[in-house]
Amino acid sequence: MGIRLLWAALGLALAALVGVVDAATGHELSFGLFYLGAIGVVAWKAGRSAGLLLAVVCAAVWFFADRAAGNVYTQPLIAYWNAGIRLGFFLIVAVLLAELRRALDNEQAGARIDPLTEAANRRQLLERLDEELERSRRHARPLTLAYVDLDHFKAVNDHLGHAAGDEVLRVVARTLLGRLRKTDTVARFGGDEFAVLMPETDGQAAQGAIDGARAGLLDQMGRHGWPVTFSIGVVTAEDGNVGIDQFVREADELMYRVKKEGKNRALYATLEAPDTVE
Repeated sequence: MGIRLLWAALGLALAALVGVVDAATGHELSFGLFYLGAIGVVAWKAGRSAGLLLAVVCAAVWFFADRAAGNVYTQPLIAYWNAGIRLGFFLIVAVLLAELRRALDNEQAGARIDPLTEAANRRQLLERLDEELERSRRHARPLTLAYVDLDHFKAVNDHLGHAAGDEVLRVVARTLLGRLRKTDTVARFGGDEFAVLMPETDGQAAQGAIDGARAGLLDQMGRHGWPVTFSIGVVTAEDGNVGIDQFVREADELMYRVKKEGKNRALYATLEAPDTVE
């Protein structure tokens, strides 16, 4: 909100400056493009409401600058007609640019959000992982990645229908988001798999958080009568000195190890110390 107010204030200041110059130079020079530029920047940066407000202000400033410059029309109403036309044009530009910015923002957000669960998607998770690994390397701080696979999810789809399966995925996402920190990233990694990225989290803290989240997930499955359990592989890099591919592969392989060994549990590993504990 603060940034938007700043852009709106800058737009008002620019409109006032253009109006002063416009009045001082007379009616022979047109400054319409400068008014339009101010409106466009504010609509893009500060949003539709601010852009519309500035459009009205710029139309009024241009009108009074035109009068101050001594421009004389054959009919007094012509000045008001011209002002109305300018205002309409300014309003249209403000709306179009604000809506274009909103559409672009929504498209960018949609490209990183799973539409079914509203968790992050694979793309956003990998982008965050790259950023957090770099930060972890710079500050020698631990970073944890967990892979969560839904056991017996196919049985829900086969016996209860795909609508029930979709609801299972939504409940899993909500439970993970509710149980974990806001700084953690919960992502649907594809199908019935989720991933959780936990910055500034060592192995001990990760085990406490994931065990708690898994307990919450099992509780939700029981409440709904869904025969779903969870196989989880959790890998911690103590100082970020690992590549993305290795980090993802280690968590994935640990999760599949759980699947092969009976499902419905979590295994934990630290890359510097590959031994795992339950």
